[in-house]
Formats: sequence, C-alpha cells, structure tokens
Amino acid sequence: MTKPTRSLLIAVLCLIPLRAAPSAAATDAAGTAQFVSASRSSLSRFLVDPEMAWFRENLADARAVLIVPKRVRAGFIFGGSGGVGVLVARDLDTGDWGQPVFYNLGGASFGFQIGGDRSEMILLLRTEKALDAFLSSRFQLGAEASVAAGPVGAGTGQQIDEEIVAFVRSKGLYAGAALEGIVIRPADDRNRAFYGTDVTPVDILVRRTVTSEDSLALREDLARAATTVAAGETAAALR
Repeated sequence: MTKPTRSLLIAVLCLIPLRAAPSAAATDAAGTAQFVSASRSSLSRFLVDPEMAWFRENLADARAVLIVPKRVRAGFIFGGSGGVGVLVARDLDTGDWGQPVFYNLGGASFGFQIGGDRSEMILLLRTEKALDAFLSSRFQLGAEASVAAGPVGAGTGQQIDEEIVAFVRSKGLYAGAALEGIVIRPADDRNRAFYGTDVTPVDILVRRTVTSEDSLALREDLARAATTVAAGETAAALR
C-alpha cells in the first residue's frame, strides 16, 4: 500500500468509526427516547415514499424491522460506515409489535467506491433465523444472515429469497456500496438508558422482561402500517 493510499484510508476510517461512538446525550433516557422518535419519523418517510412499494407490501409479513435513521458512509477505494438502529419484532401469537432494541452498525469495505453520503435505512427481517442472529453479541450481514438490496419503484414483483432485505433512502453520492460485511452489535449503553437497567436482546425480545411507554407511538405506527397495506389501502392512507 502506498503512503498516500494509507493516509487516505486512515482519513476515511477516522471520519466514520466502525463502531458508532455514543455521546452522553444519546445514551441518557431522554436521548434514547428522541432516537426512537427519529426512527418513527424515518419509518414514516419510507411508508409514503412511492419508490418503497415492495417494502410496504411486505411489512405485514415481516418478523421484525431494524430502522436506522442516520447511516454515514465515506470511501475512496477503502471505505467505512457507521450508524445506530432500533429493532422492533412482531409477536407471532398476537401480531403485536414488541419493545425496541438498540444496535450499533459498522463496517469497512474495499473495492470500487468513491464519495460519501448520509442515508436512512430499514432492514426487513423475514424469518425467525434472521431475528435469531440479532440475539447474539455480534454478527455480520452476509455471513450469519443473508441480505439483499430491496427492490424500489412502483409495481415491483421481484422474488427475493434472502432472509433480510435492506431499503435505503440516501442523500449524497456513493458508488459501489455493499450491504454484506456490515457488523451489528447490541448498543448496551442505549438499551440500559432506555429501560433503566442492564438488559440484553434476549431479555427484550424473548423474555420480555422490560417495557417502555416511549416506544408506544413507533409500535402503533408499525401496526397501523401493516394493517393498512394488508387491507389493500394505498400509501396515501399512511400520511
């Protein structure tokens, strides 16, 4: 590796840490509640976006969703990305959407890529196996769980077999981005701040030992969106 290339790599990775560094404001109770609110706003934009028809039509059958209100990427040959997401899973018995879990996302890549962007992303988890991956202390998309870029545009009838489907709304220019290789870890500090105690994804998703009223609006939005589309209503009804 040449010295200029090495220096550029260091600069890129310094701009975007592989593991999102929490700020004090983000990890207190009010900060985590605001992050859930930001996730709700992001979900709303996906639901009314005419390019996200496939996402809306398949939300009712999802096992869970991971909403990332802000993901930052940059690269020139070498690249990096970082963000924080909120995962909400659907109860198979009742159909209700459960309590949220916070996760850190990060990754590095090598290949044809240039530029940078800030985007919002939603991962649609379609199987129990996909959700099980989120119960671990760390996993990588494409290794422990298959992932595909979600189809965009109206009237898409594309058949997708992957367990996780990713949808991205982006601001900026970025060529050559890859979903595989993203590393996902529980954001223990944010989960602790949100619920007021040390909890794991298993505690929240499986044992269901904690609850928070601060997640109610997001969970209701998911339930309403899934019901509305299942009933054959249009995206306009979600506004």
